[in-house]
Order: sequence, then structure tokens, then C-alpha cells
Amino acid sequence: MQHRIIVIGAGYSGAIAAGRLAKRLHREDVAITLVNAEPDFVERVRMHQLATGQNLKARPFSEMFAGTGVELRLARVTGVDVDRKTVTVIDQGDGGGTEQLEYDSLVYALGSAWNSRGVPGTAEHAHEIAGRPGALRLRERLAGLAAGQTVVVVGGGLTGLEAATEIAEARPDLDVALTARGELGDWLSPKGRDHVRKVFDKLGITVHEQAAVTGVEADRVTTAGGTSVPAAVTVWTTGFAAHPIARATALEVTDTGQIVVDRTMRSVSHPDVYAIGDAAMAMGPGDKPLRMSCATGTPMAWQAADAIAARLTGGKNPTTPLRYFNQCISLGRKEGLIQYVTADDRSVRAALTGRLAAVYKELVCKGAAWGVANPLLGLPSRPRRIVREQTPEGSPAEASA
Repeated sequence: MQHRIIVIGAGYSGAIAAGRLAKRLHREDVAITLVNAEPDFVERVRMHQLATGQNLKARPFSEMFAGTGVELRLARVTGVDVDRKTVTVIDQGDGGGTEQLEYDSLVYALGSAWNSRGVPGTAEHAHEIAGRPGALRLRERLAGLAAGQTVVVVGGGLTGLEAATEIAEARPDLDVALTARGELGDWLSPKGRDHVRKVFDKLGITVHEQAAVTGVEADRVTTAGGTSVPAAVTVWTTGFAAHPIARATALEVTDTGQIVVDRTMRSVSHPDVYAIGDAAMAMGPGDKPLRMSCATGTPMAWQAADAIAARLTGGKNPTTPLRYFNQCISLGRKEGLIQYVTADDRSVRAALTGRLAAVYKELVCKGAAWGVANPLLGLPSRPRRIVREQTPEGSPAEASA
């Protein structure tokens, strides 16, 4: 009987894990199913580009996984029962029937969505770019704005910087502003902060610092200091929130709804479940939680897939380095910033700026997408057979770690 592996979510982490498992394990021994609501891979790191009218390359999963043995199931996950080891899905398409899929091993990679942080009016009036639907809605809204109208980007993190500069560059006829809870780029090195300010000044972006937004209305945002900032469009980029399904299961999760995992990305409460990407709370260098990012999700996917393969084949459990090297920030299409960091993600003095940094960031984005379609980085496939052992009752069972 084949070992049934279900991967739910086909973002960077889930798609990479599914492909890597297919290349690690012999096709006769496993049945790998990748469940995702959309038929194409979404380059989440490019949603600010999509929102400003740029067309992104289509990356159909049917082409990516052709010939790999991975079965693609276009469906929306509505529930997970980790005690019964089932995933409930609703098929995307005509009819949309509900079905329960049974698994032996589950890779949970449902990722995250935007985080409104409970600020009044955000859900009703703000736009988000955490996924393709939100980016397309913002794209349509921006296209309808007249010259001189104001776009306010809320959030001074990586996504906020990229969104503000992309919009300002693409639509120089608009008044673009950014509100930050602290100072602009306050986590960056002095060189990095100076370059961000230089680009913002060049693009004419107004910056409101020390301005935590406490309310959003149809035509303005209000800050904690009582300042009212006019906004024909508000773009909310204050971080991500884990998909809520994990919190509804018996899995051990954090206060933020992320699944608690060990060093191999295995759930600490349910050993047949592995969690990766934004869905997981994993610890990195300095015993610090890894941040939600593509830079985190990719090595987590490698680690989980290799750990599952090792467990099933009786191999040695590998250890993938989970550390940071840099933060890559696009500042429009012509400018960028590569902020070098320590292993635990603290900025150092060194930074790459300007056109070269923009090219660097573009190569990183292309490399990340290429890695989804080539989970072993182009290396030849060497699938291994599952090792079977005798249970105390004498019946065959797959080897476990």
C-alpha cells in the first residue's frame, strides 16, 4: 500500500516540498497530492508589481509538476482533522463538491494572509497585496484614480517600502504617502536608511513617521496622535496573519496561530504532520523565531521534505541551515536595496544600493520561482524506496523516525 502524503498549500514552501518529495521517494511507494485553490503558482514577492499594472509570467502547476508523479488537486481546504488524519476540501470548479482526503503524512503549508491587526475600518476600506485577488482589486482601483489623488501605504516594513515606491514610480501623477509606526527604515543600517530616504525623496513620497494608524475610513486614515491623512486609496501592509485553520485543529499552535514545530519542521504534538512557511513557528539562530518570508519558507520546505524522506526510507535525518544572509528590497524597477544581515536577521553596516541592487533583487525573485519548478536545484533525481519493518503484532508498517 502506498504511503499517502498530502501537501496543502502551493506557495513557495508547499510547491517546493511537493516537488522535492517526489524526487526523493520512489513513485511506486508514495502517493503525493498537492492541494491548492489556484491552478497557477503565485509569485507573492511580486504582488506590488501586479497591483501597479505589470503583467506577470503565468506559471501553471500542471506544467511544473508534469511527469513528477505529484497529483494536483484544485480545491480549497476547509478543515483538517489531525486525529482522524483527514483533510476536508471543496473542489474548485463546476459543482464544487466536498470531500475528505485521508493521509499518512501531512505537510501543512497554507501560509498567511494580510493582518488588519483589528484596526477599525481596515477590512471595509483598505486594500491588501498579500495575495493575487487583493493585488488585482488594488490594480483596478489604482487604474481608476485621477491625477493628484492620494494613495496612503500603511506600514513601514519591507512590503510597505516596496508598495509605496512601486506605486509612486508607476503613477507619478498620484500623491503617494507612507505611514510608519517608527522611523522610516529604522531596522536598516545607516547606509540602507539613507538610500531609502533618497529614493523616497526622488519619487516624491510623503512619509509620516511615528504615526501608528488607529482607524481607516473611505477617504482618510487616522493616527494615534490624532492626525488625519487624506487617502483616496489605503494600502495596508502591516504584516501577515497565519491561516486560521490550524487554530481550529488539535495541533499545538502559538498565540498567533502558527503550528509549533521541531528542528525538522515536525509538529511537536502530532508527529505525522509537518508545517512549513508562514504556517509554522520555527526557531532560528539565537533561538529567535523565523520571520514570515520566502527566505524562510524555502529552506523550511527543504528540511521538511528531506526529513519525511529520511523517516520513510530509514535514512539519516538531515539538517538544513535556517539562517539569513540579506534582505532584498525593490524600490521601484530602477532602484533597490540589499541589506546584509547576521544569521539571526540583524542588519550590519554593509548594503548594496541603486541599480545593481535592483538587478540583484530581480535575480533573487526569478531564482525563487525557478526553485519551485526545480526543487533539487537541477540535480538528478535519485528516488529511494520506503523501508518497511515489522510491528510488534507482526504486520508490515513503514519505518518511522
